[in-house]
Amino acid sequence: MSPTPAPQDVQATIDQLWVYPVKSCAGIALPEAELTDTGLAYDRTWMVVDSTGEFVSQRELPRMALIQPAFKMGQLVLRAPGMLALHLALDAAETPLRVRVWDDEVDAYDMGDVAAQWFSDFLGPDAPADLKRLRLARFDPAVRRLCSPQWTGGREATTQFADGFGLLVASAASLAGLNERLAAAGHAPVNMQRFRPNIVLAGVDAHDEDRLGPMHIATAEGEAVIETVKPCARCPMPNIDPVTAATSPEVGDTLQGYRQDARLNGAVTFGMNAIVLQGDGLVLRVGQAVRANWVFA
Repeated sequence: MSPTPAPQDVQATIDQLWVYPVKSCAGIALPEAELTDTGLAYDRTWMVVDSTGEFVSQRELPRMALIQPAFKMGQLVLRAPGMLALHLALDAAETPLRVRVWDDEVDAYDMGDVAAQWFSDFLGPDAPADLKRLRLARFDPAVRRLCSPQWTGGREATTQFADGFGLLVASAASLAGLNERLAAAGHAPVNMQRFRPNIVLAGVDAHDEDRLGPMHIATAEGEAVIETVKPCARCPMPNIDPVTAATSPEVGDTLQGYRQDARLNGAVTFGMNAIVLQGDGLVLRVGQAVRANWVFA
């Protein structure tokens, strides 16, 4: 049973679905994805860590953007320029490993020496001295990593290795609005991969995702309900070109001009973090209808 009455204000559709199996590496656009209590299946299930177990990201190693994942015959296959493909069984878990992602220290599994060497060989040559030797960790599914109750209204919600919440929602119109501003300033357009959303909405205006109440999605198996809870503050990562890993400031500079968010003390935001209220095990598909009501603070 839905936690809120059937919404009518907003009628949108799922335009894109994305998962990012290895935190901070490239994503995979999918026609459908299973929804779980922690977000989309296999999203941020793996994470690159340094020798102390601390996570690393494109903030330190922009070349992580060039690592391309794919799902194939029960495996996660990782490819990168100049490297042989790395094949990992989706359910593989080797030795226990304690890792840290932001303020959370959690149990995980080390994915072994072959994976560690692969990431070290590709990322190490351009890395700072303390990031030459890397390892790959897999989230322990027995762990419950809680999202911030300050933003979930005290409700218990969980995520894997995402920064803080199980899902990120953006809209195609928000990206179009940014690209209009970039074009007016003489810059090239950018794609949605820079913002790393899980669900991209069509049929709404730019940044309408900021003002949506619980989103109801009718699937073939039942109704999923997702609620946006916190604006997504943006670090410098959207300035990294996902095709070349080159960094330039125009995306962040442009957003600074119109996306400072009072809800986060003026931080620049794009997209909304979200949690799963209902629908563990349901399958989301591109083209599905999304209904919600407006919520104004």
